[in-house]
Amino acid sequence: MNKEQEELLNEVYRKYADSHEYFVDGWLHVIPMEHSKETFVNECKTNTEFSKKWGLKIEERELSTDERNKWFQINLNGNNPLMKSDWKDYELDQQNIPTKLFTISYNDKTIESYE
Repeated sequence: MNKEQEELLNEVYRKYADSHEYFVDGWLHVIPMEHSKETFVNECKTNTEFSKKWGLKIEERELSTDERNKWFQINLNGNNPLMKSDWKDYELDQQNIPTKLFTISYNDKTIESYE
């Protein structure tokens, strides 16, 4: 994940953590949280209802060979017609072309990153 995605996750997790705190007679009370940040993120990835409740959608998927070639064409090749653009996964791996797409959506904001 990129820095912008991490910041967004931290913001949402802080809201989640704050929802477990309340004041009575000037004293802070904390309800034990059932999720660490890592567990919170995994729960948002796998549990649709939990994800909807917190407004955070996290998707992670493998890129196809065609998508990886397209990424290469756009980001590294500059659409140079003389460069090969139909590489196999092994060749793409040798060039460190991303294999996954991470998408995080929160409050109508969507951030994508490739790894």
